[in-house]
Amino acid sequence: MYRFLLTPRWLVLHVVVLLVIPAFVFLGRWQFGRYEERSGDSERITASLHAPAVPLTRLAAPGGPSVRPADEYRAVEASGSYDAGHGLLVRRRPQNGTTGYYVLTPLVVAPGQAVIVNRGWVAAGATADTPPQVPPPPTGEVTVTGRLRLPESEETSGIRNRAGLPPGQVLLIDTAAIGAGLPYKIVGGYVDLTKQHPAPAAAPEPVPEPDVASGGGLNLAYGVQWWLFIAIAVGGWAFLIRREAADIRAGSAGEDPGEKDEERQEEPQPAAERPG
Repeated sequence: MYRFLLTPRWLVLHVVVLLVIPAFVFLGRWQFGRYEERSGDSERITASLHAPAVPLTRLAAPGGPSVRPADEYRAVEASGSYDAGHGLLVRRRPQNGTTGYYVLTPLVVAPGQAVIVNRGWVAAGATADTPPQVPPPPTGEVTVTGRLRLPESEETSGIRNRAGLPPGQVLLIDTAAIGAGLPYKIVGGYVDLTKQHPAPAAAPEPVPEPDVASGGGLNLAYGVQWWLFIAIAVGGWAFLIRREAADIRAGSAGEDPGEKDEERQEEPQPAAERPG
C-alpha cells in the first residue's frame, strides 16, 4: 500500500521535509536567543534610565578607556564650559520624521580635559548646501546632565562613513576620531544632553530616550512562528501521505469484479490440437 513512498516524487518530498525541519529549528532558536539578549538589554537600559545621576568621572574619564557597554544610558553630571569653536554637526540624523543634524559641542571639564556633549537635534536647511540654524551654546560655567553613550562606529551604527564632508560636519560620533583633532583629551564616549543649568534661552531639540518598550517581543513572536512552521511542515507531509494512500485504496475498491470476468471470457482461447 505504501510502496508509493519510494517513488522519486515522494523521495524528493521526504528530503525537502527533512531539510526544512532542522532549518526551522535553528531559526527559531536564533530568534529566541535574540529575544533573551534584547530583553536583557531592555531591562539594563530601563534601569540605567531611571537611576539617579552620578558624576561623569565615576564612570568615564577623559583620556581613559571607552565607556563600558554596561554603563550606557546611565545619567551623568558634569560641569565646565562649552568650547563653541570646536563644535560639530552630525549629518543625516532623523527625528520626528524629519532629517536633520545632531549638534556636538565639547564641554571642557578641567584643563586639558573635555567630554563631547550632544546638545540635541536641529532640522536641515532648505537645501543640502544650506547650513542649519543652530542655537549657540551658553557661555560661562554650566552643569549638564545627560545619558552616557558609547562611541559610534560603522558596525554599531550601520552608517557608512565617508570623506569629503563640509567643514565641521561628520557622519559618525566616533569620539576617537573627533578627539584626534582637539587640543585636549576627551571621554571615550559622549553625553546626550537632557538638562543643563543655567538653561539657555534657545537650544536644539533634545534627543528622545531609546525605545525599549518591545524588549525583544518581536523576536519571541518570530521564534514561535518558526516552530509553528515545523508543525505545519510535518502535519502537511503526513496529510499528503494519508491522502495518497486513501486515493490508492479508493482506486482499488472501485474496480468491478464482473468486468474482470468478462475480460477473461473475451480473451481468445487457443485452438485445440487435432488428433493425428
